[in-house]
Amino acid sequence: MRTKSTKKNKINVVTLGCSKNVYDSEVLMGQLQANGKDVVHEDANDDGNIVVINTCGFIGDAKEESINTILHFVNKKEGGEVDKVFVTGCLSERYKPDLEKEISSVDQYFGTHDLPNLLKALEADYKHELVGERLTTTPKHYAYLKIAEGCDRPCSFCAIPLMRGGHISTPIEEIVIEAEKLAKKGVKELILIAQDLTYYGLDIYKKRALANLLKELVKVDGIEWIRLHYAFPSGFPLDVLDVMKNESKVCNYLDIPLQHINSELLRSMKRGTTSEKTRKLLDQLREKVPNMAVRTTLIVGYPGETEEQFEELKQFVKDSRFERMGCFAYSHEENTSAFDLVYDVPEEVKQKRVADLMEIQAQVSFELNQEKVGKVFKCIFDRKEGDHFIGRTEFDSPDVDNDVLVDATKHYIQIGQFIDIKIKESTDFDLYGEPVI
Repeated sequence: MRTKSTKKNKINVVTLGCSKNVYDSEVLMGQLQANGKDVVHEDANDDGNIVVINTCGFIGDAKEESINTILHFVNKKEGGEVDKVFVTGCLSERYKPDLEKEISSVDQYFGTHDLPNLLKALEADYKHELVGERLTTTPKHYAYLKIAEGCDRPCSFCAIPLMRGGHISTPIEEIVIEAEKLAKKGVKELILIAQDLTYYGLDIYKKRALANLLKELVKVDGIEWIRLHYAFPSGFPLDVLDVMKNESKVCNYLDIPLQHINSELLRSMKRGTTSEKTRKLLDQLREKVPNMAVRTTLIVGYPGETEEQFEELKQFVKDSRFERMGCFAYSHEENTSAFDLVYDVPEEVKQKRVADLMEIQAQVSFELNQEKVGKVFKCIFDRKEGDHFIGRTEFDSPDVDNDVLVDATKHYIQIGQFIDIKIKESTDFDLYGEPVI
């Protein structure tokens, strides 16, 4: 029989998955702190006798990581190091009955919309008045800002609507209040996130309102960069490009997952677009904002993807010369419409296709980085690692994009500050530079 730990109650929140989960954990922690609870985020020593795991259930690897994390803390509970383990987030939303049966040692499971009930289990009250109040876990100079929850898109491969529900936009005035509070805490960069930024406003304003939101956010004192993540290509509101071009605070950066370029596969994926429309949209982006950095994500190994279709995708990547690109192998997810398709691309073929695409992108990135040598860029610095300060241009988002490195043995840079950096050298995915004195 296990013994109860002797620790004073401390809640350790562990976050897995995407930036939307990071945001949700921060809201949870803000509520707990407002209730007078001792709360930490991913304590390095697992120093918390109560653990809340915010899980991801998007694709196979993410689900495996979530389950392994749950088992890790269940074992600590069995060993008397932890008193209670609670699980929330997407995996719990999607597989709650199975999890309750298979990992019964968890004290309680909660879904993505169960925050009040989770707080109650943690002996805390949900405080409705905490508009925009959260305990940020990112470096203090940037923060994620979720502008909508859920998704109405029917993408055949995606289980997010099963876990997050339909699209719900947050009113502009509430988002602005949250941005103002973040700015007062020292946040200089807002990273706007949602499952689909471009759908923003359709539910509450009956029109796409992302451009209107941006026009209000640029008025917030203290905010210097506003970055757009997760824009859907179908129905993209082109007025956003006018705001990006005319407002210096809106970064010339767009994360727009395209997934594929073959029209037959796009139709099967239920993406609501074609190869021709996709290429036309990219041309419009480049024409309206010539120095925009376009980040995209692609899927390989979707059911039925032939060698010819993959070759078309490879040529598209070569021709498009994306500034930033990610790629992942298709994950066969139950209860999605693609799950009924014949799962006919072997795992080794999928992984080779991922490697092939990323090899092309590495060469593209190297060539684009070479063009930056000798030029000066405004950069913000996130951290120091070893002998280098690590920063980013406006064309780079934290954790997923290129870094700008400055030799810390020769120069001192204050973290969270904007500095003009002259680029001296480049590699595939990094730039090396010196401050302009």
